[in-house]
Amino acid sequence: MPRPDPSFTIGIEEEYLLVDLESLDLVQAPESLMSDCRRELAGQVSPEFLQCQIEIGTKVCADISAARDDLRKLRSCVKRVANSYGMAPIAASCHPSADYHRQHHTDKERYNALRKDLAGVARRMLICGQHVHVAIEDNETRIDLMRQFTYFLPHLLALSGSSPYWIGEDTGLASYRLTIFDNLPRTGLPPSFGSWSEFERSVQMIVDSGAIEDATKIWWDLRPSARFPTLESRICDVSPRIEDTLCIAALTQCIMRMLWRLRTNNQRWRIYDRFLVGENRWRAQRYGVKDGLIDFGAREVKPFPELIDELLELIHEDAEVLNCTAEVERAREIAAQGTSSDRQRLVFQKTIEAGGTKEAALRAVVDSLIGEFSEGL
Repeated sequence: MPRPDPSFTIGIEEEYLLVDLESLDLVQAPESLMSDCRRELAGQVSPEFLQCQIEIGTKVCADISAARDDLRKLRSCVKRVANSYGMAPIAASCHPSADYHRQHHTDKERYNALRKDLAGVARRMLICGQHVHVAIEDNETRIDLMRQFTYFLPHLLALSGSSPYWIGEDTGLASYRLTIFDNLPRTGLPPSFGSWSEFERSVQMIVDSGAIEDATKIWWDLRPSARFPTLESRICDVSPRIEDTLCIAALTQCIMRMLWRLRTNNQRWRIYDRFLVGENRWRAQRYGVKDGLIDFGAREVKPFPELIDELLELIHEDAEVLNCTAEVERAREIAAQGTSSDRQRLVFQKTIEAGGTKEAALRAVVDSLIGEFSEGL
């Protein structure tokens, strides 16, 4: 029996940090704030590991236009409710100056278990990410596309960098968040499985041993979702601007369709060793869009704008079918003008050049992130 075509529906999850509108420091979300959000958003909002975090998730969206409408509603609600408590959400993967020692985890069974299991590693989890689900209903197709899609994970990471600062210091990285997340077990680039049954056997072996309860404790950069018939990209920093989030989500959707289209024509993307893809992952984590990635065929580093031009040519047909040409084209703008990390550094530098202190410069960065969260709402 022929396998049904994937629906390529899409879902987006984002994690936000909550800051005090006066001090611009992180602040714990009171339960009443969560209740107010749940009243309007039902099952689309939840607490995160730390009390200063909040997570949202869109519904299953037919296309990127529907995702924009739902994400705009979610962001607007969280902003409005937070403002009523003297707080504001920021969609950045790390707060520029916050100290993780001063944060408290959410008193919830899942998070209590995580804190116990992960010990000291869990204390540093003051990070936020963006996850994109794309529906690939057939199991074998899903696992096959996962092997091929891994090649493109560094491209998405490079576009998303929003965590240059950690505890008040410039790390030199576009995505410092990933250095924190990689300390957890079962993270990083996914293994290469030859079949769905091989994937299931591997997961079940760890579950049967009692090491984890289920596949939700697998946190690879790309994974088959444990709850939905989707491939879930988890590598990206969260983006302050909603249009950048939608760009990355649309690219994820289009790349998956492109790989499926190749598959239907008896073709496939070449699968490179994790060692090689890992090198590009590091380059994206370190430089964002400011330096290139390795073109393994040409055996040279290519400038990132050139790589984006090539990628957009590859997925042109898919973007047209999925009605997201404008969204994926935004990647050219990000590649040319820089990511959130670049903008944060620019705000910091301008404040220092104007005579401001380091503390004032870090506050100015947070203030700019508050402003960008509201763009397009």
